[in-house]
Amino acid sequence: MTNQELQTLKNKFDIIGNDPALNRALEIAVAVAPTDITVLVSGESGVGKENIPRIIHQNSPRKRGKYFAINCGAIPEGTVDSELFGHEKGSFTGANEMRKGYFEEADGGTLFLDEIGELPLASQAKLLRVLQSGEFIRVGSSKVLKTDVRVVAATNVNLMHAVSKGKFREDLYYRLNAVSIKMPALRERPTDINLLFRKFASDFSAKYGMCKVTLTEDASIMLRKYRWPGNIRQLKNVAETVSALESGRLTGYEDKCVVDADVLQKYIPKEDPNLLPAVASPYQETAENPGEREAIIRMLFQLRQDVDYLKQVIAKAGLSSSVPSPVPVIAAPEGGVIAEEQPWQRGRVEDQVVEDPEEQSFEEEKLSIEASNLDLIERVLQKHNGNRKEAAEELGISERTLYRKLKMIRK
Repeated sequence: MTNQELQTLKNKFDIIGNDPALNRALEIAVAVAPTDITVLVSGESGVGKENIPRIIHQNSPRKRGKYFAINCGAIPEGTVDSELFGHEKGSFTGANEMRKGYFEEADGGTLFLDEIGELPLASQAKLLRVLQSGEFIRVGSSKVLKTDVRVVAATNVNLMHAVSKGKFREDLYYRLNAVSIKMPALRERPTDINLLFRKFASDFSAKYGMCKVTLTEDASIMLRKYRWPGNIRQLKNVAETVSALESGRLTGYEDKCVVDADVLQKYIPKEDPNLLPAVASPYQETAENPGEREAIIRMLFQLRQDVDYLKQVIAKAGLSSSVPSPVPVIAAPEGGVIAEEQPWQRGRVEDQVVEDPEEQSFEEEKLSIEASNLDLIERVLQKHNGNRKEAAEELGISERTLYRKLKMIRK
């Protein structure tokens, strides 16, 4: 492929980067697309393996046919055969009607089987049969059906190791691995890291009307040196978190926010060489606090907007608008952030000693914001007749956080 053709392909599928290994993977995908040969895409989680089957399908004679992407690891083991090959009415409890499987629905098209290594051994035998002869049988039926499907599989594990452990069929491995495409990890393409960060920051800025985050040279070097165990997915999370918490709303005087290495370091988890392939997070979401990390980020983002509004009010009144950062941020796992507890959260503001007039002004602003939040909680509770669970769901916080806020109200 010429450089122009390659760039056109990247633009079409929203692929960023110029790394030779990435370019080679894309060239192989286009080369094998006109055939029906099976393809095995390998690479770590988060490297963008899902782009390869889409490219193959769109550049093949089957592009007018159906395309399905199935995550084999997300299907319960007891229903895998039904999902892939369909079932007859009454074949098992809950089978109230006949259902076609993906192989039957995708006849004439393409199937992308992601996380193929998670497929149960019994289902692997049936997959091998349909790959070899195009034949399959619905669950609960004895009738052999035919299909014409192009299969592209992907894995983030070493299938040969799985074969040696008896967890994956060797004959299926060689049947799938007719053509192998390796997607490089993000750390293997360091020249693309800053390109991707700029793309994600720019997209976030355009979507939410925020100032675009740009990095200083030392921050760019830090970005390239990090190992990125979560690959592109992790980099996107970091870019969006930095954009949300470090940039403000677009104004007529400023359209970008410069972030240096000291600031960026707060958002990049510390590396532990003893944990491979990914850094494990000490934060565990439970049934009692689902999505609390996301709720914290939303609250911090809202707090920053409130403080920005107060700055504008102060400026219009002719007062000083020199307000320090409202929420100091400390490092959190996987590119997340947690807010450091403030003195005004541990006690009442009026009980604190204020010596400097500017500090007093800032404390009053924080008190106003906190009072607004507590007033909102009271109104939501009234709306739900005191039902704390429903109120917490509407506020986007956990019941535990709501209890803590209620204690502040009742002091």
